[in-house]
Amino acid sequence: MRTVNRRRFIEGGTLLALAAHLGKAFGEEIPRSHFAANATAEDVTAGIDMTGKTVVVTGCNSGIGLETMRVLALRGAHVIGTARTPERGQEACASVTGKATPVVLELSDFKSVVACADQIRALNVAVDVLICNAGMLLFDLQQVNGLEIQFVVNHLGHFILTNRLLDRVTAAPQGRVVVVGSVAHQQAPAGGIQFDNLSGKGWERQAYAHSKLANGLFSFELSKRLAGTTATSNSLHPGVVQTNIMRNLNFPAPRAGGGGGGPPPQGGGGGFAFEPPAQGAATSCYLASNPALKGVSGQYFADCNPAQQSDYQKDSAMAAKLWRVSEELTRPYLS
Repeated sequence: MRTVNRRRFIEGGTLLALAAHLGKAFGEEIPRSHFAANATAEDVTAGIDMTGKTVVVTGCNSGIGLETMRVLALRGAHVIGTARTPERGQEACASVTGKATPVVLELSDFKSVVACADQIRALNVAVDVLICNAGMLLFDLQQVNGLEIQFVVNHLGHFILTNRLLDRVTAAPQGRVVVVGSVAHQQAPAGGIQFDNLSGKGWERQAYAHSKLANGLFSFELSKRLAGTTATSNSLHPGVVQTNIMRNLNFPAPRAGGGGGGPPPQGGGGGFAFEPPAQGAATSCYLASNPALKGVSGQYFADCNPAQQSDYQKDSAMAAKLWRVSEELTRPYLS
C-alpha cells in the first residue's frame, strides 16, 4: 500500500481529528439536498464547474457508469473511465462530450487492477474523485480462487484499486472516494460478512447483498482512515436501475417508471419497475461534485440525501475486520 502520512492513515489521525470527523459524519452538519427522488445526474450537477478536476469511474461502458462519466465530463472534468476491454472503453469514452480517457480494468483479475492503477498513476495527476461503480449481480454460485465472485469483483478489486490510488486522492485539494453500494446490503446473510466462509457456499442467493455490505463497510472504514486529511469517503444506493448488471437474471420486461425502493426481487417478479441510468447516476454525481459535501465522510446516501442503513453497515468492528481480512487476501497486489 502506498502511504501518504502512514501514521495518520493507519491510526486514523489524532483524537482531535477523529472527533472532528465523527462530528461531521454523525452530527447535524450533514447537508440535505432539495433534489427530488427522480432527479437526474444532469439536474444535480447543474451549474457546477468541474474544469481542472480528474475523476476515475469504474465500469464506464454502460449503465450508471456511462451516465456518470458523460455528465461529469459534460461539467468539465477529465474522466478516466475503466472498462473490461479496450474496445468497450474506447467506444464509451468517444461517445461523451468532453475529455474522457479509457483504461482497461478487469476487477476479478488482481493483476489487471494493478495495471489499471499503474496506468492512472502514470498520468501524474491528483485524483479529485474515485467512483467505485462497476459491479456484477448473480444468484448462482461462482468463485474466483475459492472466493465468491461478487465479493471479489464488487469489493476486493475496488479495495486494491483504491489503496493503490489513495495517495493521489489525498493529493487533491478535496479528494473524494464514492462507493456505489446498495440498499440490498440489508439482505446480507445473518451475521454480516461471512469471514469464516467467503466461498459463498450456503449463502449464494445472498451473495450480492453480501458484496454490497462489504462496499458500505469498506467506505465506512476508509472514512476513518482518512481522518486528518482533506479527503472523504461515502457510499450510496443508486436506486433500482435498468442496466447491464441485470443481464445474468431472468426478469420480465420492466414497466415504465421508477422503482427506487429496494433491490430487485430474487427470481424476478411481474412488472417490476426500474429507474433509468439518468436517475441512477444522480447520487454518484452529487457526491462527486457538490461543494456542500466538503468534509462530509463516512455516510451512506440515497436520492442525494443521507439514508437509513442496517446495523451491520454501521458496525465499526466489522468494518475494521473486513479491512484487515481484505488486506490479507490481496496483500501481494497492494504495493
